[in-house]
Amino acid sequence: MKTIQTFIFTLGCSALLLSSCGGKKEDKAAQAGADQPQSYPVVTLTSQSTTLESDYPATLEGQQNIDIRPKIDGFIEKIFVDEGATVKQGQPLFSINAPQYEQEVRTAKAAVNSAEAEVNAAKLQYNKTKPLVEKDIISKFDLESAEYNLKIKQAALAQARAALANANVNLGYTRVVAPVNGVIGRIPYKTGALVSSQSAEPLTTISNIAKVYAYFSLNEKQILDFSRDYKGATLTDKIRQIPSVSLILSDGTVYAQNGRIETVSGQIDTQTGSASMRATFPNPSILLRSGASALVRIPKHLDAAILIPQKSTSDIQGKKFAYQVDQTGAVKAVEIEIMANTKGNFYVVTKGLKAGDKIVLEGFSGLKDGTKIKAEERPADSVFAELKN
Repeated sequence: MKTIQTFIFTLGCSALLLSSCGGKKEDKAAQAGADQPQSYPVVTLTSQSTTLESDYPATLEGQQNIDIRPKIDGFIEKIFVDEGATVKQGQPLFSINAPQYEQEVRTAKAAVNSAEAEVNAAKLQYNKTKPLVEKDIISKFDLESAEYNLKIKQAALAQARAALANANVNLGYTRVVAPVNGVIGRIPYKTGALVSSQSAEPLTTISNIAKVYAYFSLNEKQILDFSRDYKGATLTDKIRQIPSVSLILSDGTVYAQNGRIETVSGQIDTQTGSASMRATFPNPSILLRSGASALVRIPKHLDAAILIPQKSTSDIQGKKFAYQVDQTGAVKAVEIEIMANTKGNFYVVTKGLKAGDKIVLEGFSGLKDGTKIKAEERPADSVFAELKN
């Protein structure tokens, strides 16, 4: 019996010893696991070419916006066009009933006929007097009087003809025609309405929109950036260096035709602190209309840009940081500076990182400077694939 008790006691001690040894092995394994660096996705930055785009609100205006006003008083007899119609130069628009001008033409024609008759009579008198003077039958004074009388009658005829021409011009004003090619605007007056040159509203407005001007503004900083970005001794030279710009319509679509920036205001508006710029767009389909709003999109090409995903940065007290990984796998938060314009979901870094640097792509919350990680390299092509689409 004593032998059995001794055996059981020995067996228990052995079990405790084995259990103790096993626990130490498990603690060591856990400690070893805790010391193992965690895995984080990283990417090596490369220098690449890209194009940034800046959008500016713009107002569209046609090449010409011409008010059509009557030059005479009268009643609108007929309207030949409708609102929104496309017209050609010289095409009839309105007919104005003004019978007084027809009467003026008839009166002027009668005056011309009378003056012509008087000129003919004066010529007969002159021709009759001239040979008599040559034969010394009458004095030279009579010939000079006949000559002066002929000139007076000829002057009266010229005056009558001028009056007839003026009457015909006024009569021509009863038919209003388009001065340029364009599109008809609103027509406030209807048939039978009394109009005059003093009417408050024009008969209509014609917009020549074969080309459309897009007016937009840049603030002082943007103007300075513009001056630095493009080479040239003069402002005209700099404008020539600006690439073609595009137009974003109010529905978000991109207009099919590209335009060019042609002018920049020579001074900054003291009230708004901005300068006006004008881009010109061809408008063959007459899609663009005066008074519409749009966005002018200006591209800016960068030959060697450092881009990083926005998700790879963090904001701390108004500053941007990225986690850089050194050759030993230790991370360090580095402050970076970026351009105001973004490229999709990417920032353009101007200071703090360079080509060849490795950064943590994501999941870096809680990382501290000096922490070593296991870097899982991601191919740059896959990280920046969005830029090539």
